[in-house]
Amino acid sequence: MRTIAVINQKGGCGKTTVSINLASAIADEGKRTLLIDMDPQGHCAVGLAVPDEQIEQSIYDVLLGSRRGEPTKLAEILWEISDNFELAPASIDLAAFEQQTNGTTDRENCLKDVLATVERNYDYVIIDCPPAVGLLTFNALRASTDVIVPVETGYFSLHGLSRQLDTLSILCKQCSQHINVMVLASMYDIRTKMGREILAELRKNFAGRMFWTVVNFNTKLKEAASLGQPICEYDPASRGHKDFQSLAQELIASDTQVGQKQTISTVHKQMPPVTEPAIQTSKRKEIIEALDDNLESISASAQELLAGIKNNPAKAIAAQNLDDKLNDFYGVRQLGGAVRFITLYPRAQNVQIAGDFNNWQPNKTMMQQGKDGKWELALELAPGKYRYRMVVDGQWQQDPYNENIEMNPFGEYNSILEVK
Repeated sequence: MRTIAVINQKGGCGKTTVSINLASAIADEGKRTLLIDMDPQGHCAVGLAVPDEQIEQSIYDVLLGSRRGEPTKLAEILWEISDNFELAPASIDLAAFEQQTNGTTDRENCLKDVLATVERNYDYVIIDCPPAVGLLTFNALRASTDVIVPVETGYFSLHGLSRQLDTLSILCKQCSQHINVMVLASMYDIRTKMGREILAELRKNFAGRMFWTVVNFNTKLKEAASLGQPICEYDPASRGHKDFQSLAQELIASDTQVGQKQTISTVHKQMPPVTEPAIQTSKRKEIIEALDDNLESISASAQELLAGIKNNPAKAIAAQNLDDKLNDFYGVRQLGGAVRFITLYPRAQNVQIAGDFNNWQPNKTMMQQGKDGKWELALELAPGKYRYRMVVDGQWQQDPYNENIEMNPFGEYNSILEVK
């Protein structure tokens, strides 16, 4: 069973999108796949249309039960998403996991022990990790054979990449298993010069430590998430689906466990007869040193790439301006006394907004169509919390560019806006 942790401390890199759609794409390749949500925010369930109020038990109950002598079987909490694809959802209780296991022996191996009981049931396990370093992330790392670090192709993401790889290097020094760390370029916009330059530099600096597959910026991925579907179901003809299909095939073709078994076998053949404790100590030291060298090499590459851009003031300024513009591209934000809504629906004939601020009457707030399928609207709203939804050609849906949501009485999700 191959276990892959998707890790990045930086938010907005598409970590959960990668986790959901990679798991779905692997399942489509005929592999038995389990997606585990280790993020207390529970976005995997949201992105797969699993109703929060129907989740009675989560991965928290399984992890905690394994250490309290009150075991909850993993099978009891699973949701079947599609053929070969199951989800172990998260809950807000996970935020208290570190506190609840304080003083518990071997608490960093809770997830590893749970997965050991089902290793014959799955070919692949994908773990969506929280955007923070803590016991939950360390549990995921201890249970993993591989780590994927999604990186958006923007200037400021390089800072996050460098810090992330440094952190992984420190954490992996405490692990006794081989872990293959790979970088994945995500949210790539080929239309921007800076995006193309950073992708080229990433490939140059990371060489064999980076996936050739690139996840392109694709509005269909956002739309699919807002409707609770993986991209393979929402739009199989989309660029987003093709990207994740390619990523799954590339990942399956590179089975790191085969190489690991061969390496360990070769080491054993070359070693003279020694006692069992000596074998374990020597093997652990060799694996950790090799892993640490690999991570330090990746981290050094990130630092060199970042330094190279910093040494070119024109490029740094251009990158900053570009990221500022991209941040203004889509979503909702307060600018002065107005709230600005910006979204992207290239094929839409009309886009409206319905919410608390207009008595849920979409005809009162028509968005204005701009270039390249961009829709905009500015509203003056009094301070407070507002719920709203987009109405695209008559179809009601949550704002795909606003991650703040809550379930409404109809079993769907409203987008949330707080005006200060």
